Amino acid sequence: MSIALRASQALGLWHDVMLDLVRDGAADLSARQTVILLTVYLEQPPHTVRGLAKKLGVTKPAITRALDTMGKRQLLTRRRDENDRRNVIIQRTVEGALYVERLGDSVIARAKNLPA
Repeated sequence: MSIALRASQALGLWHDVMLDLVRDGAADLSARQTVILLTVYLEQPPHTVRGLAKKLGVTKPAITRALDTMGKRQLLTRRRDENDRRNVIIQRTVEGALYVERLGDSVIARAKNLPA
């Protein structure tokens, strides 16, 4: 299904979804943190620090800092890859899954209110 939006509608939708997150008291995530979270939850695992850095075109320390913040909020966890101890595997959590689900629900609800 394809939805045609004007730029102002798309930005308004984005604004309204972000406003829902702010009002909800949900974790205040940066754009980088949000894309990391959505990548981990929407794309097939496994996800590694090295792989995310390459995919996003940022450094591994940038990914690590974002994961530190999201780890404190229990949105993601990390563990060493037992097969290759150099790799760090990023894992989903219940809290993270609920956050992503609420985000998706907000997008759906706000999209329904878009003017025709």
